[in-house]
Amino acid sequence: MSDEELAEQAEKGEPEKGRWSQVEQLLAVVADRVARLEYVLISVNTEHKSKLPPVPEPIRRPGAKPVKAPQKMTDAQANTLFQLINGGAA
Repeated sequence: MSDEELAEQAEKGEPEKGRWSQVEQLLAVVADRVARLEYVLISVNTEHKSKLPPVPEPIRRPGAKPVKAPQKMTDAQANTLFQLINGGAA
């Protein structure tokens, strides 16, 4: 790769489009598990559940699509769900 291509790839930050060796794959698994252990350790030692840290995202791997953010529920969806829960669909 040329210097320009490397710089462009570094800015885009899309590791899922590149190739990783088995060592890099294993290192990503270890990093993900350490991050998860750290999250669990902080979670069990936090008194107020409102102060919990965000759940760590796994490192993106080649061939894997980026994680999509969960969709927000619209007011119409919330009203429909409320009616279903309260027996409105019977």
